Amino acid sequence: MNADADEQDRMEQIERDLLVDLRRARRSLRLREMDEAPEIPRVTWGQRIADAVASVMGSWSFIIIQSAILFLWITANLIGAIKGWDPYPFILLNLALSFQAAYAAPVIMMSQNRQQDIDRKAAENDYRINVKAELEIELLHEKIDQLREREVLELTEAVKMLTELLVRSSSPTPKAESEAGRAS
Repeated sequence: MNADADEQDRMEQIERDLLVDLRRARRSLRLREMDEAPEIPRVTWGQRIADAVASVMGSWSFIIIQSAILFLWITANLIGAIKGWDPYPFILLNLALSFQAAYAAPVIMMSQNRQQDIDRKAAENDYRINVKAELEIELLHEKIDQLREREVLELTEAVKMLTELLVRSSSPTPKAESEAGRAS
């Protein structure tokens, strides 16, 4: 019985030492990651322009202003305020809008690609954080399981001791037997 308890204590000590080593290794990795400054990519002029164009062209103010300009253009040409400038099929207007679309689309795509790269890096960071959280939760589960096992062992030992005490108290002691033999 005593050998089993010693073996159990030795195993628990080995497990505790292993957990301490794992925690130390994890902390050193965390500190190393914190020491390294996160890589901040340099934003080029082209990327800045693409972001600015995308933010302007993707706003309500741009849509309202462009709609007002288109309305004025069409109205001026239909009324004839400027003779022969851009008659009814509005070929010059179509050319201007096509030109705008031809340059705006690739610039907006560049901005979206850069934003997609930023989102991908953020998702990778979230994944790493989730993995760390999962490891911490597993460690907590292991600690709780160890505490529960230790508690069950202690309760089992207490039940054994109480059973032995009950058996001793319910069985007649040698002194009581000798007194009962003299009385008869």
